Amino acid sequence: QVQVVESGGGLVQAGGSLRLSCEASGRTFSSDGMGWFRQAPGKEREFVAAINWSGARRYYADSVRGRFTISRDNPKNTMYLQMNNLKPEDTAVYYCAAGNTAITTRWGSKSQYPYWGQGTQVTVSS
Repeated sequence: QVQVVESGGGLVQAGGSLRLSCEASGRTFSSDGMGWFRQAPGKEREFVAAINWSGARRYYADSVRGRFTISRDNPKNTMYLQMNNLKPEDTAVYYCAAGNTAITTRWGSKSQYPYWGQGTQVTVSS
């Protein structure tokens, strides 16, 4: 059974940092793209960042570019999201998504990711 599990969320003050992790099990994703999405209360789930299989290509939403960094460790089947200079508007449930085989053209499309985690809450206080 394939599972992707997020961890690392929590409560942080504005300007602080958090590092999210996404660990996959049940199959390897070393050939596929992976990504992070988030959903704030009353809003649709939105794209945050994505990374291709090797880590050589990374994609970011305009709202997080320069503050967030996505990375991956294929031998560990794990992906990370380093979030710096957090803002209250970053408050959301963050979801890990995996299995994108069209990452270079459709990195932001939720339908391209067949595997999703349950989410981890990130709350940024002002």
